[in-house]
Formats: sequence, structure tokens, C-alpha cells
Amino acid sequence: MHKLSIAQASKDLQSKKITSVQLTQAVLKRIKEVEPKVDSYLKVLEVEALKSAEEADKRIASGKPLSKIDGIPIAIKDLLCTKGVETTASSNILKGFIPCYDATVVKKLKDAGAVILGKTNLDAFAHGSSTENSDFKTTKNPWDSSRVPGGSSGGSAAAVSADECLGAIGTDTGGSIRQPASLCSVVGLKPTYGRISRYGVISMASSLDVVGPMAKTTEDVALLLEVIAGKDGLDATTLDAPVPEYSKYLEEDIRGKKIGIPKEYFQKGMDGDVEKVIKEAIEKLKNLGAEIIEISLPHTDYALATYYILQFAEVSSNLSRYDGIRYGHSVLRENKDLDLDEVYATSREEGFGDEAKRRIMLGTYVLSAGYYDAYYRKATKLRTLVKADFEEAFKKVDAIVTPVSPTPAFKIGEKSDDPIQMYLSDIYTVPINPAGVPAISTPAGMVKRDGKELPVGIQIIGPQLGEQIILNISHQFEKVSGMKDRKPNI
Repeated sequence: MHKLSIAQASKDLQSKKITSVQLTQAVLKRIKEVEPKVDSYLKVLEVEALKSAEEADKRIASGKPLSKIDGIPIAIKDLLCTKGVETTASSNILKGFIPCYDATVVKKLKDAGAVILGKTNLDAFAHGSSTENSDFKTTKNPWDSSRVPGGSSGGSAAAVSADECLGAIGTDTGGSIRQPASLCSVVGLKPTYGRISRYGVISMASSLDVVGPMAKTTEDVALLLEVIAGKDGLDATTLDAPVPEYSKYLEEDIRGKKIGIPKEYFQKGMDGDVEKVIKEAIEKLKNLGAEIIEISLPHTDYALATYYILQFAEVSSNLSRYDGIRYGHSVLRENKDLDLDEVYATSREEGFGDEAKRRIMLGTYVLSAGYYDAYYRKATKLRTLVKADFEEAFKKVDAIVTPVSPTPAFKIGEKSDDPIQMYLSDIYTVPINPAGVPAISTPAGMVKRDGKELPVGIQIIGPQLGEQIILNISHQFEKVSGMKDRKPNI
């Protein structure tokens, strides 16, 4: 049962073929079997999950299910607050922090009857592309345990890939859903900025952060999106737009759809085997009847620098709240005689990891007097141009297709000492976040490394609130990709 998709499990639950307790028990058993090899979870909520499953079974038995995902086991990235359950953002500075409320997305999942399995690992505060920056453990890629699962939502991607949940929630600031989805061969959606509430999500870069679903199939992602999307009075940045029944539009023919291929994304730097998989995927879309058009996104070369300047600036601002006074790690517990500056400095020195410190320093630098105009202000202007590139492109095409990652999953430790190389892992995903448009990573093919097959995904980008379009294209591509039934051998 742990191998089921959300859609199939939902049908089996409604037809009484299985119960939510049986399904949850099967997934919990799977977690115990493979978690030592994967390390995707920080905390598994076995007792709470089984209790939720029992309640779901009662509702389903009485003919009153709350939604299509009632009774479905879901994992939550440990960046989202969970009431009464430790939420750490994989950082020592938040160790022991137990929120008194649920993030809106978590509340929506619970209100829909989802069974919350536990909290998944990530790069601390979502700072990273490999899940090696977690202060607690390094998650392994289910396809090759010597390699990274991607990041920062690496725990969520690995859990879905290894069948340790039926679906998961991640966050994406510059590729943190799409890149691990590609490296682990799952489907991951970065929605339009404001499509899903960020209330209760520990902030990284507030103008770029989005929450999104990760699952085994496009249909499953659509089902999760229907539940978690929508306006939220607790998040002023959410869009007041109706939420379509996305799963209803998946079967639409994509014949005649115009798909743009930006020439800037196919230049030097991409692994040759990855490029071959992407070009074969484009050919499959063409065979499905889509019209392939070369387009230009002229400010692509500046997008990575623009993104990181803005992100570092917002990170330095958001992390200033962790002061050793209000919550999380504090040296005051051991030493009551320190003055205020010593409490701040020592708590942060002990609580923050190297990557958080690096981003705080760089962000403070680009915001400082004398450098604000040279870096931050210039980056905000370039952000407008990057956004305009996409707006112009979507006047000519319905969607855009690009690679997700320039390489397949790299070895654990391979890029740990080279932050620049690590940041370049996101080169194809970061332009989408400043533009605010939706994008989905869909499994496209495999490449061989060290005798093992590693997955590669394609990125399908849509206009603002164009989730319906990219889900439709992703679903149709999924049928011909040959990847739907490919599973890692754990």
C-alpha cells in the first residue's frame, strides 16, 4: 500500500478496499524499513498519525469524507509550524521550539482529513541545495545513498521518492521544491507567489518564499494544490482568486499549445547527458502536438546574481529575530549573568550554522550604507526586468520548458566547501521566483553515473496563476515519459 499514489489510495479508501489505518500502518512500516538508509524525517508522529487515520476511517465509513485526501498520509517540511510538535527549520537555534498554532497549510491539510506523518529534514532555514546544511542530519538520495537528494526540501523529496509518504509539503525560494524533485524523480510544484498562504512558515526571503506540494504524480500534486491553495486573511500577500479544481483539467489535449524554449538556458555549463534528456523530452512534447518555439529571456544571465542579493538581504533581516531571548536556543539558560549584547552574540554563534552566518553577513553587507545602491537597489531594478522577460514571453507562448538542474544528483560532500558551485545548482530555477510565476518539475529521464541510474526532471513554467496549464502539460508528458513506474531500489 505504501506504493500507492494519492489518487489511487483515495479511490481505494472510498470504495472500502482499504482503510486509512491500514494505509498509515503500511507507510509507517516502510519508514522503519528504509529511514535508516534515507534519513528524510526529523520526527515521525506515529501515535498521532494512527489516531488521525482512525478518525478518517470513521468519517469514510459514515459516508462523510472531508475531501479527496481524507485519510491520506502526508509529510510536512520542518519549516512549517505544527501545533504542539517541535518545529526547528533544521537549525540548532530553534531546537526545542514548539509552536502553539498550525501554519495555514497544515491547518488546511488537517481540515481536509490528511494524516500528518511527521516533519521532514531540510537545509537549515532552507539555506541550501543539498540538505547537507541541516544541523541534525544529511538526507540521502534514494537512488544512490552516496548522493544528495537536492535541497532545501530534500527530506520531503526523498520521503516521496522512497515511498515513506504518499505526498509531502515543501517550500521553494529559488528552486527548493523543483531541484530536489528533479534529483529524486518526483513531481514538485512551485506555485504563483501568493497562491498559497505563507502564514506559519518560518521565513527565509519573504518576497520569494512559496509553499508547494510534492508527490508521485502530477494528478497527486493537483489534488494537494486544490486543498492548500487560496486566499488567507492571515497572509496579506495571498491572492484573492478562485481555486480551480485542477485535477479536472489534466486530461485536456495539449495539441496546438505553444511551448517556448529559451535559448539562454541551453548554453555552456549543462551536463551533456542532462541536455540530451531535456531535448528528448522536448521532442516528446512536440510529438504530443505541442508547437515548439524558440524564445529569449534576455536578462537570464543576471537573474542568479539578482536573486542571491535579494535573498541574502531578506535572510539577514528575517534571521535578526533569533536573538536568544524570545524562543529557541538561548545561553541565558546556562548563564544568567551575561549582558544583552553577550546573550545576542553567543546565542547566535552557538545556534546558527555556517551557511546562515554567511548569508547574514552578505545580506547585511548589501544593505549597508555605501553599498545599498550598488547592490540591493540595482538588484530590485533587475528583478523588474527579469519579471518583464517572462511577461513578454507569455504573450507569445502558453508555457516555457527548461532544465531544472544543470547536473544529476552530486556526491555528498562534493560541493560543501564551494558555496559558489552550490549556488550554481539553482541556476535554472532561481529566475522563476523573482518573476513570481508558477513552475513544475516533472521526471523526464535517467542518466548513468558510477554504474547507477540517476533521475533528471524538466521544468515547465507558466504565466501567473497558470498552474492549470503547467499541470495539464506535465500530466500529458508523464504519460509518454516512461518514468511513471520507475522506482529507486532501496
